[in-house]
Amino acid sequence: MGPRRVFVALFAVTLLSAGCNTGGQADLLATIRQNGVMRVSTDPAYPPQSEQLPDGTFQGFDIDVANELGRRLGVRVQFETPNFDLVQAGGWAGRWDISVGSITVTEARKANLSFTQPYYFTPAQLAAVNDSGITTLEGFAGKTICVGAQTTYLFWLQGTLELGDGSSAAPVPQGAQATTFDTDTQCADAIRSGRRDFEGWLTASETLVVAIDEGAPFTAVGDPLFYEPLAVAIDKQGTAPAHAQLLAELDSILAAMHSDGTLTQLSQKWYDGRDLTRRAGQ
Repeated sequence: MGPRRVFVALFAVTLLSAGCNTGGQADLLATIRQNGVMRVSTDPAYPPQSEQLPDGTFQGFDIDVANELGRRLGVRVQFETPNFDLVQAGGWAGRWDISVGSITVTEARKANLSFTQPYYFTPAQLAAVNDSGITTLEGFAGKTICVGAQTTYLFWLQGTLELGDGSSAAPVPQGAQATTFDTDTQCADAIRSGRRDFEGWLTASETLVVAIDEGAPFTAVGDPLFYEPLAVAIDKQGTAPAHAQLLAELDSILAAMHSDGTLTQLSQKWYDGRDLTRRAGQ
């Protein structure tokens, strides 16, 4: 083969590698740009991270982050609201493209999902129902704690939590057990409605603050149990589209949003002036 043919062949291979995986499948980034829409899964009832309003629109920190990702990609964002257990399990079957839903990076989830760098970190805060009399972590021994299904909070209680950045969590009180809802904000709703079959609630510290401000009868107990590295996720299970280029592009955009202060500004907007875009102590 002559020099010109070698060049043409190499150029063709380069183009193929840039847009396809080994199965000849176009990267999800190309599909999103072609359609002009990025379908983003998020939680419809998890303020201040994300919340669907009565008129069908969305607001919150995750919502602003997703919209900024779409703006920098040059596409419109369309929000989807599947149950969180479906999101974290992977196998999305193309029903949405990415998740910007405060998903914590864990070792177990890495088997199902690809993650960008974290865009923020939240303290996992345990709280006691006000009339429970519990004031310490040890006081939850043998008690029931309300958590969201398939969340890091449940995994912590079950003793299976391995955070994806190698950080550790506080020990679980002996004999503590879980009761679950689809979304952990429903724990606060249950207490407001009169339920008293659990003594504690484990959630993001900022979600707890919002609930208490809205009248939920809880009091934070002790220091945060762990700090969650939260990232954008993409399905990599089964027949999930190739997405190496999309992952790299989103990661690059998030790095720029960290550097130019956009993420800090959004955090301060939604979290009463606090910057959660860096782990505590950094």
